[in-house]
Amino acid sequence: MDLGIDGKVALVTASSAGLGFASAAALAAEGCRVTICGRDEDRLAAAAARLPADATLAIPADVTADDVPAMLVARAVERFGGLDILVANAGGPPRARALEVTDEQLTAAIEANMLTSIRLVRAALPPMRAGGGGRIVCITSSAIKQPIPDLAGSNAARAGLWGWAKTAAADLVDDGITLNLVCPGLHATDRVAELGFRGALGDPADFGRIVAFLCSAQAGFVSGAALQVDGAATLGLL
Repeated sequence: MDLGIDGKVALVTASSAGLGFASAAALAAEGCRVTICGRDEDRLAAAAARLPADATLAIPADVTADDVPAMLVARAVERFGGLDILVANAGGPPRARALEVTDEQLTAAIEANMLTSIRLVRAALPPMRAGGGGRIVCITSSAIKQPIPDLAGSNAARAGLWGWAKTAAADLVDDGITLNLVCPGLHATDRVAELGFRGALGDPADFGRIVAFLCSAQAGFVSGAALQVDGAATLGLL
C-alpha cells in the first residue's frame, strides 16, 4: 500500500535506537525526509548512516530538556521547509513500585514521558497548521491500559499523557491534524533487555510500520486513539 507520505517531513525523537529508530526507518522507507535525535552521538551517527543521507538530519540532543523540543522542530523546518509528521518518543523511567517511587522519580518520569511529548506537540502545531494539516503519534506504553506493577513512574506519566492527548485530539480535528498514541508491549529493544523482561517479543520493524500507517494519508479519520501493539498481552476490553 502506498501510504501517500512520500516527500513529507517527519521529526522522530529519541530515535537513535529501539522503537524510535524503527519508526524513523519506516517513515524513511515511505519516502519521508526525517529528522532524528538522540543523546549518544556515536549511536545517533550509526543510526543516521542506516537512513538515506540526503533526506536525514541527525541532531545530538536530549529531548527531555525544556528547550529542546522547540529547537528540534525549528531545525527540521529550517532544513526541510516544513513539518508534516511528529513522532514523539522519550526513554522510560527505571523500575519502582507505586509505594516505593520517590517524588524525584515521579517528577523525572512526568518530565520525560508526559511533558516532553506535550512540548513537542505545541512546537509542531504552527508549521503543521501552516502546511494545512499533519500527523502526530506519541509512543507511550501498553501500561496506560494495563499498568505494569514495577513501573509506577511510567504508568503515572504515560496515563497522564493519554488524558491530555485524548482532549487535545478533539481540538485539532478542524486543523486537519490527527493525534494518536501507540502503546507498545514488549519488543526486542535494548530498553526491554535492560529491564530484564522475558517472553514473546515483538519486532521493532513491525512496530515502526504501524506508526507509519498512522502517519499516512489513509489514516486521516483516525484520531484520539490509543492503539496497543502488544501481541494480545493487554487483557482489558478498553
